[in-house]
Amino acid sequence: MSQTRIVVLVGSLRQASISRRLAEAAAATVPAGTEATLYEGIGEIPFYNEDIDVEGSVPAAAQALRDAVAASDGLLVVTPEYNGTLPAVLKNAIDWLSRPYGAGAISAKPVAVVSGSISPNAAKWAHADTVKSVGIAGGRIVEEAHLHYAAWGERFVASHPSEDSEALGELTGALKVLADAASGELVDA
Repeated sequence: MSQTRIVVLVGSLRQASISRRLAEAAAATVPAGTEATLYEGIGEIPFYNEDIDVEGSVPAAAQALRDAVAASDGLLVVTPEYNGTLPAVLKNAIDWLSRPYGAGAISAKPVAVVSGSISPNAAKWAHADTVKSVGIAGGRIVEEAHLHYAAWGERFVASHPSEDSEALGELTGALKVLADAASGELVDA
């Protein structure tokens, strides 16, 4: 049996962001037979522009993202909420992954979304917008693997999410469901 590969996209560019720390904790909780890799370089991808999305001359940073996701079995997206929606850098990555329309790297890939914010809303607007964007881009939404974190500034500011047993349990469960969907074991994802 081959290894199930999950790519983790983080919607915050800040190295010490809570989003990144949650993604790190999630990557460390993958079930046996699964590997999760945080994608680096999302901030280097130019804004999507069809004029530069030309076969043979796609910007290297965009092609690297497409190649990484195409080679994966699934995608975990960790998003904060910026001004009531997903961060532009994450939306841009989804736009690049969606092309060419109907055959982009994200097409038919199982995708789970983890969202969080400092508000009690738990980034549900960003979550909903991410799910909508991923779904329209062709990703296969795995709702059973979604997580929402409210007031994460209070909860995770003093310690890494990997030190929070409740968060670790939730992340472990979400990654198991996503890995099952990616390996074909979860049929109705």
